[in-house]
Amino acid sequence: MTKPTATNALSRMPAGIWMLGFVSMLMDISSEMIHSLLPLFMVGVLGASAFTVGLIEGVAESTALIVKIFSGVLSDYLGKRKLLAVAGYALGAFSKPLFALAPSIGWVLTARFVDRIGKGVRGAPRDALLADIAPADVRGAAFGLRQALDTVGAFVGPLLGAGLMVLWANDFRAVFSVAIIPGLMAVALLIAGVREPAQHQGEIKTNPIRRANLDRLGPSYWWVVGIGAVFTLARFSEAFLVLRAREGGIPLALVPLVMVAMNVVYAGLAYPFGKLSDRMSHKQLLAWGLVVLIAADLVLAHDDHWLTVVAGVALWGVHMGITQGLLATMVADTAPADLRGTAFGVFNLVSGVAMLLASAVAGLLWDQLGAAFTFYAGAGFCVLALLGLVTKKLQR
Repeated sequence: MTKPTATNALSRMPAGIWMLGFVSMLMDISSEMIHSLLPLFMVGVLGASAFTVGLIEGVAESTALIVKIFSGVLSDYLGKRKLLAVAGYALGAFSKPLFALAPSIGWVLTARFVDRIGKGVRGAPRDALLADIAPADVRGAAFGLRQALDTVGAFVGPLLGAGLMVLWANDFRAVFSVAIIPGLMAVALLIAGVREPAQHQGEIKTNPIRRANLDRLGPSYWWVVGIGAVFTLARFSEAFLVLRAREGGIPLALVPLVMVAMNVVYAGLAYPFGKLSDRMSHKQLLAWGLVVLIAADLVLAHDDHWLTVVAGVALWGVHMGITQGLLATMVADTAPADLRGTAFGVFNLVSGVAMLLASAVAGLLWDQLGAAFTFYAGAGFCVLALLGLVTKKLQR
């Protein structure tokens, strides 16, 4: 079968894929306006330690990943993905004012927890819905396109945050208050712009987590789950990239621009690498992703000069562009269509536990041994993961 060209792949992309991408973009603008500044707010305004930042980020992100298993299973059981996605995006949007009101670390933890529950509720059903909508021969490109648009939001958000910080004299709470607007726009666009495929409307499924159904998730799928967890352990929370930038003396209002640099690279590469995954060995792409992450960690460990930090963060963005859409494509490819929600949920449950562990350990290492050791440890874990990857034969 002839592989689709770039132009052909885009022309064959259903409108629903584009709409899901724009929904993700708007919600990421909302979230990253806050998240790019939140570590600085916690440390500089609320007096938190790096370990506390790591723990909160780990709890928040792992909560999102763990909740995905329940929403994924439910979306398979009901045969309705869009309803759960709308609920999750709405919860995320309405959590934003809590950050602006937060007088203490406890409030921040609560806000992050609610926000990430929303992400968890929407994540697996949205990914399963995307896999349902996309033609099989351009599925990698579809995941890459959604990831690219999502990541546009991930650099527009910090850019807006930095601009408003300059305009409003480092008023964190005022910037956080604005973030609800793009969040509500995302919910409205999802409701109006995405139509669920007919085969998932009104169908009542058997229990997706029955033994007979779980047995249908074969060895290839479970290998993807394992490698996803390893990647998460090797790549701790991006909050530590923000803290590294601040150590280098970058002015407070401009620190979010470091995340802009990462996400510009990420957004530019997500679709090309997603398309590449439709015709190239997944194992080779994963290996290259680890090699780039090793390079990023070593650069970030070297020193905290702003040029060094920008270079390391850019390499981090290359790694994300190579691997994130690819892992989602691999889950979709190795799971039965009627169990995709469950498959994404289990994948993210395992990755969520790994994220909690990785972020807490990274914060502890940062406090006890310094930032450089944290990144050296990340590089070391990447080497172990790479060795495990190259010894495992994986068919595309």
